[in-house]
Amino acid sequence: MGETPGLIATDIDGTLIRDDHTVSPRTADVLARISARGTPVVLVTGRPVRWLKMVYDQLAQPLPAVCANGAVVYDPFSDEVVRADPLAPHHLAEVARRLRAEVPGISFAVEILDSREMRHEAHYPLRWDVDPEGIRPIETPEELLSVPAVKLLARAGEQDPDAFAELIATAVAGLAEATHSSSSGLVEISAAGVTKAAGLAWYCDQLGVAAADVLAFGDMPNDVPMLTWAGRGVAVANAHRAVLAVADDVTTANTEDGVAAYLEKVFGVD
Repeated sequence: MGETPGLIATDIDGTLIRDDHTVSPRTADVLARISARGTPVVLVTGRPVRWLKMVYDQLAQPLPAVCANGAVVYDPFSDEVVRADPLAPHHLAEVARRLRAEVPGISFAVEILDSREMRHEAHYPLRWDVDPEGIRPIETPEELLSVPAVKLLARAGEQDPDAFAELIATAVAGLAEATHSSSSGLVEISAAGVTKAAGLAWYCDQLGVAAADVLAFGDMPNDVPMLTWAGRGVAVANAHRAVLAVADDVTTANTEDGVAAYLEKVFGVD
């Protein structure tokens, strides 16, 4: 990577924002100043499209986003999904079949309509995902697997996140991708080949930005593909050990404006 990156890519939760889900004024200011200089900034997140507004409301202007761990590329200015790579219904059905055979008591939810809505089994435990307009239980078992889903979510009570993700990844190997960004045993399943790196690579291709010129920030296992793909991958100090192991550099924690602090040094802004 040259001295000045050609594009900034950053995860949101645990990386860009603080633990209280707020964007610090310092972070918002740095992102605005870098964007004003003409360097593209893109959010790359496991979040669905419908959870972006709470971040956009704290920024000077919305930023393009790669959502659902790479399955969705979203343009906030036109409110359009410019690319989606969902799990087809027949793949969803096979993934669910394998996992029900492997994990007693597993329950599922799906992100549909390019992650604008979520459907879940009645016994799927809702935690922070409460949205009366976009989230509702399925009415029939067939509904869960009847439409393309940009993400399949799996829970089976309290689980060790790393061990549970590994179990599911092994069960769906060759059929889908499994990762996690959770401390509570939530595993996120995408179509084969869909990762944050793949979604970001597609976006960068549209802009003519090479991987070598991308500076990326992350904190959880779902960020590992992106940080290894980017020319420079930076972990926040609070990152998962798998992220720290692959990072080219480490900045301060998300609670200490780690992304902003790193960007201030790289771009010479203060």
